[in-house]
Amino acid sequence: MLSAYPELVAFLPCRSPDAWVNWALENQSLLLNDHAHCEKKAASTAMSLMYRYVDRDNLLHKMSRLAREELLHFEQVHKLMRKRDVAYEHLTASRYADGLRKHIRTHEPARLVDTLIIGAFVEARSCERFAVLAPHLDAELSKFYQSLLKSEARHFEDYLALAEEYAGESIEERVEFFRELEHALIVEPDEAFRVHSGPPMIAVA
Repeated sequence: MLSAYPELVAFLPCRSPDAWVNWALENQSLLLNDHAHCEKKAASTAMSLMYRYVDRDNLLHKMSRLAREELLHFEQVHKLMRKRDVAYEHLTASRYADGLRKHIRTHEPARLVDTLIIGAFVEARSCERFAVLAPHLDAELSKFYQSLLKSEARHFEDYLALAEEYAGESIEERVEFFRELEHALIVEPDEAFRVHSGPPMIAVA
């Protein structure tokens, strides 16, 4: 499935560890719960960018569309959860997003560029994870996750294109900086399963 998105695959530093895939399959209720949270946070991020950067016309256009799609995805996940009697509960955030965002520069336009690059990594990783999970899930969930791939890949492209547009210079150095951080966050073990967590602690004990 990911062969249809070569630029996305090349952008990511690694594929998801098999231990994470197995962990996800063992925790499908938690997977759906955290997925719903991720979609809601993604919509919130897009809206926050729209409020903060009101003078960036292309950003307003792309983030408005992205926010609507993320909220639709939230509704779709939540519908699946209700159908499967999975409660929507509060979850602590994974270290993934914070591990990337704590390195955002504080001056503009660097702050915006870093935020957009991180958005590209989050969307690309989501797409990759949905793709590696889909072949192992029941028919309903597999079809759902496959249906998300195109939009998640487009979100990755939108974030990256906006970063390039507003940087005013090459972003390769910053992309590589965050690529190394993302790699560490994906391969290092985690205590709690999340959509963007690393493999479980027990896998490396």
